[in-house]
Amino acid sequence: MNFNSKLPNVGTTIFTIMSALANEHKAINLSQGFPNYPSSQKLNDLVTKAMNTGYNQYAPMAGNLDLRLAIAHKYELLYKSSYHPEKEITVTAGATQAIYTIISAFVKPNDEVIIFKPAYDCYQPAIELNGGKTIPVQLSAPNYSVNWDEVASKISPKTKMIIINSPHNPSGTIWSKDDMLQLQKITENTNIIVLSDEVYEHIVFDDAQHQSACLFSDLKQRSFITASFGKTFHNTGWKIGYCCAPEALMSEFRKVHQFNVFSVHHPSQKGIADYMQDAETYLGLNTFFQRKRDLFLNLISESRFKFQPSQGTYFQVLDYSEITDEYDVDFAKRLTKEFKIASIPLSVFNEKDKDDKVLRFCFAKTDETLLKAAEVLKHI
Repeated sequence: MNFNSKLPNVGTTIFTIMSALANEHKAINLSQGFPNYPSSQKLNDLVTKAMNTGYNQYAPMAGNLDLRLAIAHKYELLYKSSYHPEKEITVTAGATQAIYTIISAFVKPNDEVIIFKPAYDCYQPAIELNGGKTIPVQLSAPNYSVNWDEVASKISPKTKMIIINSPHNPSGTIWSKDDMLQLQKITENTNIIVLSDEVYEHIVFDDAQHQSACLFSDLKQRSFITASFGKTFHNTGWKIGYCCAPEALMSEFRKVHQFNVFSVHHPSQKGIADYMQDAETYLGLNTFFQRKRDLFLNLISESRFKFQPSQGTYFQVLDYSEITDEYDVDFAKRLTKEFKIASIPLSVFNEKDKDDKVLRFCFAKTDETLLKAAEVLKHI
């Protein structure tokens, strides 16, 4: 058959490549962002209970109502911000499905979408599949700070959407209140939609506060927020997430969502809803992951890697410029093969493969795994 690919420049993701390489060489896998410890037994039991009590058929298209009520309560508790559980919250098959559906619902051929690079790798393909044009704003190590004059200069009459991500994967940085106010300022009195990827909202360190888009009144009126229970509750394989938005935006989202997945795993939704009745299930994550970050960084403090402590997410970026001048993809592969430790090179998320000589390591691992990984990194 002869056909033209809709994504001619897209191959296998770096996550798949590095995890496969880690498996092949029996390396410690700090590449792909998933925990290697179990999720809560209480949560597992609640999902099992939901199965045993009949939550085995289709959930409502927008999601189990108990779960949407729990999500609404969380926004009121954390941000003093309200989303109507019936009209402004939809449960999705992970945050990635929410992101793809948002882009599909609004981006038309020749629309422009601004993204900040290094960018999580699902944004650009979704834009291109819907005929849109990606407008990149490149950020640089080690601070990954935003030049808002540059952002303003890239806004045009064709700008349909701006995608933001804080806490930021892959850099581990967070946006400040001033960043959010700058974004609010440059989008006010426009029809630009903001897609705020906040999947790591509960993983912010050193007493910093997550600056959700819902905290800023004008931004909230134009924004989708996407979130992930997989990231929050240590069970990425469940693929349960959600998004929130004002009713007018959510109505358009659901037009696409209902013909995409319609609804997602019902017993998981019910189990998560019951689990969230105790707010500590998500409020305690900052402390849990900061302890792991600090353990990891203390263990490698005498290595030749340089770093600024991660501000959020469960990723730590390490600068290897004092070790080698190798291209980061090549160095990451060599580390996996020769030293038996896998990471993610950041150039693959950058414009024109910009190489800042940094690698991303996931510290959502058992202490035993972090101890073994640090012992390797100290001798590189």
